[in-house]
Amino acid sequence: MLASARVEKQKEFGKSTKRVAYQGKATLLALGKAFPSNVVSQENLVEDYLREIKCDDLSIKDKLQHLCKSTTVKTRYTVMSRETLQKYPELATEGSPTIKQRLEIANEAVVQMAYEASLVCIKEWGRTVEDITHLVYVSSSEFRLPGGDLYLSTQLGLRNEVQRVMLYFLGCYGGLSGLRVAKDIAENNPGSRVLLTTSETTVLGFRPPNKARPYDLVGAALFGDGAAALIIGADPRESESPFMELHCALQQFLPQTQGVIDGRLSEEGISFKLGRDLPQKIEDNVEEFCKKLVAKAGSGSLELNDLFWAVHPGGPAILSGLETKLKLKPEKLECSRRALMDYGNVSSNTIFYIMDKVRDELEKKGTEGEEWGLGLAFGPGITFEGFLMRSL
Repeated sequence: MLASARVEKQKEFGKSTKRVAYQGKATLLALGKAFPSNVVSQENLVEDYLREIKCDDLSIKDKLQHLCKSTTVKTRYTVMSRETLQKYPELATEGSPTIKQRLEIANEAVVQMAYEASLVCIKEWGRTVEDITHLVYVSSSEFRLPGGDLYLSTQLGLRNEVQRVMLYFLGCYGGLSGLRVAKDIAENNPGSRVLLTTSETTVLGFRPPNKARPYDLVGAALFGDGAAALIIGADPRESESPFMELHCALQQFLPQTQGVIDGRLSEEGISFKLGRDLPQKIEDNVEEFCKKLVAKAGSGSLELNDLFWAVHPGGPAILSGLETKLKLKPEKLECSRRALMDYGNVSSNTIFYIMDKVRDELEKKGTEGEEWGLGLAFGPGITFEGFLMRSL
């Protein structure tokens, strides 16, 4: 839904019918998204991808076709394009030391997407950039000093006294980590308004397929690029339209699982390895984690199927396993599945694309919608990051 249309709908709906946030609790006041212009259709991916990297190995083609179907992804957006490969043909050459070229592309693209998402978000919020007091900047896709937080601040015209926090290389749970930091800032600095941005591109990890690295093909079939931006603040003004309260946050890591999600930066870019036991390790520990969060609601009668859910879809196997383990109704993870279908796995951004879809669903339900919900993401560590939220 467009920002202007959403604001008008909220006014029409009337504040009297909305829940009120608890005093001093951080709330989500606006949300924006942005994507690169290159759209990848999963239907055409195999032929286009293999042609661009000049690969004619039939076994690789068969494997990629299978992966494209099993990921459930339909469309993605990518910075990498035919024009990019024409300018930097070495990116498709095995063993080429291309980290300089990759960062040249990624550093600029990541800030540009964060800028565009921020503009959408700020427009929905309805206040000026001068009212932003803090910036939390999240990315696993760039590397430089000064970081993208400074470039974004300058591009947006933020005050030079804006307080900045930069979170690098957290992977898929980075969005919720950034949200946890933003919540703490908002609740401990009365009157503050925090701009949180997440922005990711697969440029650093783009590699030609190699049978010795089967996970590269998973990346080619699953991951996408994009950005998200949110405004977070406590005690909303009359002019603001909060839609979610951030009731409490929780993070934990699973001991002795550092190698299950392994990423290494080298002269060729960044390479990843995922352990086959990742979905099972998440399944084995997710129920206890969720129950800890739900207990914070202070209602002993609240069941998991009473909640709305926003779960980062590392892949369809993780969603299916979580659904089975927690005995969730199929519709509970529908927003996560639709986000995966529409955008792919976009690392730290994806949780906010899901939350945007959850927001739309809750608006349709009105006062009949679920009050409490959980936001979950999983990443290197293995790290669990979670939020208990209230719909407003």
